[in-house]
Amino acid sequence: MSIDALLDDHDALALAALIRRGEVAPLEILDATIARIEARDPVVNAVVHRCYDEARAELAGGIPEGPFAGLPFLLKDLYTFRRGQPCGNGSHWLADYRAPFDDPMVARWRSAGLVVLGKTATSEFGLSVSTETRRHGATRNPWNRDYSAGGSSGGAAAAVAAGLVPLAHASDGGGSIRIPASCCGLFGLKPSRGRNITSYAWAGLGVFHAVTRSVRDSAALLDAVCGLPSHHPYSLPKPATPFLDAVGRDPGRKRIAWTARTPDDVELHPDCRAAVECAAKLAAGFGHDVEEAAPEIDYGLLRQAMIVIVAANTAEALAPGNLLVPEGAAEGDVETMTWHFAVRGAKVSATQYLRALRGIRSIGECLNAFLQRYDLLLTPTMAEPPMRLGRLDPMTDDFEGFNRAVQPYVTFTQMFNMSGQPAASLPLHWTADGLPVGVQIAAPVGEEARLFALAGQFELAAPWFPRRPPLPAA
Repeated sequence: MSIDALLDDHDALALAALIRRGEVAPLEILDATIARIEARDPVVNAVVHRCYDEARAELAGGIPEGPFAGLPFLLKDLYTFRRGQPCGNGSHWLADYRAPFDDPMVARWRSAGLVVLGKTATSEFGLSVSTETRRHGATRNPWNRDYSAGGSSGGAAAAVAAGLVPLAHASDGGGSIRIPASCCGLFGLKPSRGRNITSYAWAGLGVFHAVTRSVRDSAALLDAVCGLPSHHPYSLPKPATPFLDAVGRDPGRKRIAWTARTPDDVELHPDCRAAVECAAKLAAGFGHDVEEAAPEIDYGLLRQAMIVIVAANTAEALAPGNLLVPEGAAEGDVETMTWHFAVRGAKVSATQYLRALRGIRSIGECLNAFLQRYDLLLTPTMAEPPMRLGRLDPMTDDFEGFNRAVQPYVTFTQMFNMSGQPAASLPLHWTADGLPVGVQIAAPVGEEARLFALAGQFELAAPWFPRRPPLPAA
């Protein structure tokens, strides 16, 4: 079998097994991956920084320890630091920035046997659900290049969907793993708050993980990198058994709620409704108790809290004394929408910020109570299929209009960042013109294993791995 066929037909764990058996060398896979990036990335525009020589040097010492045995890995270019490497956050403002230290999560990925060979595109400071920036241009959906790959982890999702790498780092503060996974036909898990070491981001809304082609790759990666010190306020106990063991295991009979309910100002697209209805029928066919039910979410409270938290954190990121460029940013340094968030955030009072935190707790309490009555919840990942490129303009002056246009894409995702519950997008539906549509599974805090078990059932019943977008050969 050719190296290209191996990359197409095997997930990350299967490729790592081939390496350990001596059937393929990690350097062969790295060279084939580089060839794919150079052939395909001009089409999708997913990779914004390359460090091929460093990756080759890392493999010169032999096969790395860890479950992924030297497989190539891409980091999202948003607050991921590796000494001497760029971290641009999708912004012209940070084009010359070089990280002075190593991120602890990067060390964990490397300990898992992953070899970093580049960084992927993100919307500027992670503020848009479409990865289109003034600095890097538009990241294109591999399934149809006129459409968005989602955001803010659009580069990661486009890279995996295009077959550049088997898995890639992504982060999620309001849907930024799940939205691109839905757009690009991938599995994308947002772990529980406290499952890994990024849980201070955006007042605890943000978390790191990955987008993958298979459920088990996501589970194995989480096994390899999860864990916080016990003194951390969000720390969760490590699972008694590996998450990987849950994939393919009979979860037993579960009580599963499903909903397609949206707020009054968000219309649900028929394909998104069909996706979740089909998933509910499949779950019933697995033997679960499935019923239509929805948590009573105060969407006005949710949106207001999200705007305040994101705006205030953006203001801090751009203000003098920030982490990256101590002198701070000026208006022309960043995109218009980023500047609008920062200006609004600079005006947030302590009272408004505390009320936003209280709103987050209120949404979390609502969802935690709901998922005490049910074991799992199914929703559409987004209220619309992937958007056409150009629909969201980061240079617009219309702050309110921009945020209204975002709502169909975050209606089902942001709430789980507030609750801290794990949630994942699965590619269970496709539009008539070939675009992926995701279904979201959510579980109680700390119950990723329950989520992985149900996701494994869906993956077996409605396999998506064999699907591949039309792209040039390497």
